[in-house]
Amino acid sequence: MRDYTYPATILTAKTLFKALGMKFQTSGTEHIPRTGGAILAANHIGYVDFVFDGFAAQPSKRLVRFMAKKDAFEHKISGPLMRSFHHISVDRDNGQASYDQAVEYARNGEIVGIFPEATISRSFEIKELKTGAVRMAAEAGVPLIPMVTWGTQLLKTKDHEADLKGRGKTIGLHVGEPLEVTGEDPIAETALLRQAMSALLDKAIADYPVSPEGQWWAPARHGGTAPTLAEAAKLDEEELIARAAKRAAKKEQS
Repeated sequence: MRDYTYPATILTAKTLFKALGMKFQTSGTEHIPRTGGAILAANHIGYVDFVFDGFAAQPSKRLVRFMAKKDAFEHKISGPLMRSFHHISVDRDNGQASYDQAVEYARNGEIVGIFPEATISRSFEIKELKTGAVRMAAEAGVPLIPMVTWGTQLLKTKDHEADLKGRGKTIGLHVGEPLEVTGEDPIAETALLRQAMSALLDKAIADYPVSPEGQWWAPARHGGTAPTLAEAAKLDEEELIARAAKRAAKKEQS
């Protein structure tokens, strides 16, 4: 793939982050292969996660092709950029097409970034994962690499005010050892992926320069005030019901 805007955008972002005094904590970046395809499975705690997740691949001089909602591709500003970065548009009404494209990318030597939780975790814990990441890696015959990002929830996440300037913030990028999956038991292998991501999350929180005690952005299990997984699941369900009601009302008005 020819990349013109992607490398230039990364360079611009690095310059901006430095000017804002942002700091990065990284570990395990050597696990991202310098050649060949892979599926990079990351947690999802904020709206700007994919902006930072790709930086974990920079030491290996790789570009990550992220799977993202088609809304981002249809926006008049972000759309042209997303397409020029060769990211993958995900239409939830036709998920097979984006799945097939991701597998093709990985087979052709690209690193594909995916958020197997599918939606932002309000608890900041690792939610139940979809099996897509495991199935993609197995079908493409490439390694599945677990990853955790930490600190992006301080910039923009659900239920909290945004601070997109990120001045002085620290972002953690932690990559785990590749998992070789067969796809014979996607549920069991997805459980192993979740276990690996949970361990990386514990490391990210332990290494973070600010204590999680009493912080809204930290899981309750670590002394934070974020909702528990069960509480967050209830909030997610209420959000889905509200969205459905809004769509129904809009349909009635049209």
